[in-house]
Amino acid sequence: MFPHDRTFTQPIIWLTTLVMVAFHVGAVTAFFVFSWKALALSILLWWITTGVGIGMGYHRLLTHRGYKTPKWVEYGLTLCGLLAFEGGPIPWVAAHRIHHQNADKEGDPHSPRDGGFWAHMGWVITGKAMHNKSAELLPYVPDLRKDKFHVWISEWHWVPLSVLAVVILVTCGWQYVMWVIFLRSVVGFHTTWLVNSATHMWGSRRFITDDTSRNSFWVALLSWGEGWHNNHHAHPQSPRHGLVWYELDVNWYGIFVLRALHLAWELKLPSPPKKTEILDLPHLPLDSQDVSAR
Repeated sequence: MFPHDRTFTQPIIWLTTLVMVAFHVGAVTAFFVFSWKALALSILLWWITTGVGIGMGYHRLLTHRGYKTPKWVEYGLTLCGLLAFEGGPIPWVAAHRIHHQNADKEGDPHSPRDGGFWAHMGWVITGKAMHNKSAELLPYVPDLRKDKFHVWISEWHWVPLSVLAVVILVTCGWQYVMWVIFLRSVVGFHTTWLVNSATHMWGSRRFITDDTSRNSFWVALLSWGEGWHNNHHAHPQSPRHGLVWYELDVNWYGIFVLRALHLAWELKLPSPPKKTEILDLPHLPLDSQDVSAR
């Protein structure tokens, strides 16, 4: 399916790679110091960081502006996203906007057409990844560049997790650091990366879109609703990705609660799809995409 993987043709970004290796080593170590309380706290932080922070905050609010909130809520969601340790809001948002502009075409930062491993994590650890210092990102985030908080926190994005690690170390000990910081972060990395890789390779397609996006129940389950990726590419501004009752979308439920509390408004929900937009074909292989249907 993939004649080559771009990962193995690009220079390694050593700082990023060494940090990723360290986190994965810490994650494995956690299994040797098991604790039910540490596991429970890790699951709670996993949801807060990758669900509330990345899904509701970085993705559906900051990237696509699918709804509006008071600034203090926006900043709170951003802080939750920072604890996922996936970079500051400016590079994260810019990279994702570039992905939507060039989905599965030249210029897509993480298309599986450049290799499955590349789409998953190769683009992060090798090549010219979309990191904090990349000048080419700035034109894609004019809204965030005007906000002093987002500019400042993107520069110091590593501080919140570092502070949390010290607090947990002092109050709970190394056992909790292994679980809550290292293992929880690694699980968060991979569940986010699965949206970039797996949901562009495997799953079903409800809508005809000009890319290889798919809906995946198991990725949605692991990413709090981000796995309904074909729905998302068909309606990128929608804060709701699970469009029918059986498509579990925990991140949408969180936004729904914000709306009920009058903390979210102007939700850009999609209109019912036209029949000509619906594909409804399950499990199309990547190489057999029906280009004529685009």
